[in-house]
Parts: sequence; C-alpha cells; structure tokens
Amino acid sequence: MAGKRLVLVVLTMAVAGACAPRATVPALPAALQYPEFMYPVVPRELAAAGQSARVDVGWRYLQNGDLGNAEREFAAALKGTPGLYPARVATGYVAFARKEYEQALAAFDAVVQVAPTYVAALVARGQTLLALGRDADALTAFEAALTVDGSLTEVRRRVDVLRFRSLEAIIEAARTAAAAGRLEEADQAYARAVTASPESAFLYRERAQVARRRGSIASAIDYFRRAAELDPADAVSLVELGALLEAQQDFAGAEAAYRRAAAVEPSAEIDVRLAALATRARDAALPAEFRAIEGTKQITRGDLAALIAVRLENALAEAPAQDVVMTDVAGHWAAAWVTRVARAGVIEPFANHTFQPSAAVTRADLAGAASRLVAVLAARRPELQPHLAARPRIADMPAAHLRYPAAAVAVAAGVMPLLDGDRFEPARAVSGAEAVEVMRRVQALASTR
Repeated sequence: MAGKRLVLVVLTMAVAGACAPRATVPALPAALQYPEFMYPVVPRELAAAGQSARVDVGWRYLQNGDLGNAEREFAAALKGTPGLYPARVATGYVAFARKEYEQALAAFDAVVQVAPTYVAALVARGQTLLALGRDADALTAFEAALTVDGSLTEVRRRVDVLRFRSLEAIIEAARTAAAAGRLEEADQAYARAVTASPESAFLYRERAQVARRRGSIASAIDYFRRAAELDPADAVSLVELGALLEAQQDFAGAEAAYRRAAAVEPSAEIDVRLAALATRARDAALPAEFRAIEGTKQITRGDLAALIAVRLENALAEAPAQDVVMTDVAGHWAAAWVTRVARAGVIEPFANHTFQPSAAVTRADLAGAASRLVAVLAARRPELQPHLAARPRIADMPAAHLRYPAAAVAVAAGVMPLLDGDRFEPARAVSGAEAVEVMRRVQALASTR
C-alpha cells in the first residue's frame, strides 16, 4: 500500500512538472542594455550545429541585463558545440558587462586566434582594449575590423578619434623631447607623426627645425621644402629654407625661397635678407683673394682698393675721374679695381708712380680712403657736408697732425669710431674685419637720403 502511494506521488509530481509553465525568453528591449556590443552572427557553416539558437536567446537575456541567464545560455551552446566561437564572443561580452575586462579580452583573443577575420571578435577586442586604456592596441583591432568590413560607420568614427588622440600624443612627445634637447628621440617621434598624418605641413616644419639642430642640413632642407609644398602660405618654412640654401651657397635657390616668402608675407626682414644674399652671390663669384679679405689679420693696399671698388661701386661712379700712372699694378689680382679706385682719387698712387698694392694698411691709411669717400658722397648729399669741416678731439692726434684732417672726417661721419681713451692709433694695422665694417658704415651713409 505504501509503495502504491509513493508511485502515485511521483507520477503526480511528474505530471505537475510537465504542466508547469516554462520560463519565457524575453524579447529584445526597445532600449538595449548594451547598444555598443556587436551581435555575434553565427556563420553559415556553424549554424547547422544546432546550438546557434542558444546564442540568440542568450543575447536577448544579455540586452535585458540578465547576465546570469545569458551566461548559462552561452555556456550551454559552447558545451553542445565547442567550436561555436560566436558563443565565446558572447561570453566575453558578459565578462565585459561585469567589468571583468581581462577575462573578456582572453575570450576575444581566443576567437581571433581561430577566426582572424571574425568582425564581432575584432570589434569586441577593440572595445575591451579601450576599456583597459590600451588605445594603440585598440586602434589596431578596430583597423583590422574595418579591413574586413569597411561599412562599419561607428568603428570608423572610433578609428578617426583614436588616430587623432594618438597623433596628439606623438606630437606632444616630440615637442617635449625637442625642448629637452633629446633630438634623436624628437626626430623619431616626428617621423611617426608624419606617417600618421602625411599631409600636415606643420609636422614637416617642426621636424625640419629638429633636423637643423641635429646638423642634418640636407634633411632639414627636404622637410622645409615639403612643408612649403603642402602649405604654399607657410612663409616661415620658406624663410628657413632660404637661410639653409644660402648657407649651402645655393644662392639661386635661396633667392627663390625668399621671394616666395615675400610674396606671401612681405617684410623688411626678407628685404634685408635678399639684399645681403645679392651681395653674397656676387662675392661668391669674386676671386678667392677677395673672399679672404674679411678673415685677414692685416690687409694690404690692394685688398682695400678691391674692397672699396666692389662695395662702393656706385659711390666711385660719382667721383670725377683723373688720369693716373702706376708702374707696379699689372699682374696683381686686383689690378682693375686698384686702377678704378686710384682714378677716383680715393687711394692715390705714390709720387714715384707706384701703388704698392702689397703694402700694409694702417688706420691712418684707412681714414684717408674713408674721408675721401665721405667727400665724394657729400658732393651730392648736403647733409654730409658738416662732417668735412668737423674737428673732433682725438687724444693721440693733435689738430696739427698730418693725418688729423682725414681722421677727423672719418670720426665725425661715424665710419671710424675712436678706440679706448678716445685714441685713434693711426699707426695700428688694419684687419680685414675692421676694413669691411668701415666700408659697411660708408655704404650706410651712401644709402641715406
């Protein structure tokens, strides 16, 4: 009797269990709990395994926020079909939802190992790497997803943002390294930045400035050129390019760069550079002896004559010409210039008709030439005439000194300043640098209107 009751109870429970309502699978909500998650579509070759429906059921639980039921469905799908990698992506998303990012990443990595082009895994992996603060790795994952499916608009937006962030970080690192003098590091950072944004003119300009500081002049020239190509209005790069080409004695290239800069942004500085460049270009074509004058410790009369003839060509043209006879000039490297200066009366031959072009020049000699140049200029510039009559005090040259009048004019005109103690030191030898500076001052007087 007792056995019959037990059977009856069991049957009753079985019937009751059979008649009990099954848990209802939720529909996808209007507002998904995790809208950024990409649905792990089951590929056609895996759909026949019979477990793909569980992936969909679990996804519904997941998007309703029921992580427990979602996890059970995905686990059951994997138990039934271990190779069903969309279910593994889904389990990774459950871990992600719980902020268990390392566990999620392990799941996504496992799928990418067996299905390298499965977009859902690539996107999920990128999202997880972002959550872990590994932006560079996230960018790589998203780019891989776009390679497979270029229509992923949201992924492309993320890629653009990450690229911009990455570029900003690289540029900041490059600038920091450059400011600290770590030029090799700065150059490498700029190289990465240029690779990321090859059409950004300012990156080439900044890299060129680093290259110039490193002494890589050829590279600096290339980078400045590229910057100017990308941005024709980049006057800064054009001026910098001109300066480097000028230093390389590519005067035609330098002039072209300066003129392009002036067309973009006219300035007095560029005008000065162009004028100086014209002088340098002309000097480059002059004899080596002339180019060596400025570095000479003690110049000769021939050197001074050449310097005056070249630097003050227009002033000499204003001087009345006179006949001269010189017996020792033929064959000298500066013979033509010596003749021109002597005929203008700026440096006169000696009474014996010699010029003595190899004789050393003293400050008294230089004052004589400078005072005659001032007199030539004063003939057409009345404002200079008071200098001819000035009689400044010179400590070591009384007014009765034979060379005082010439020194007085040179000092009064400001072309030859007095030395320490208001001394002139007329017998002191003249260096090339001093002579060049005096001629520059005379040039300044000539240009005064």
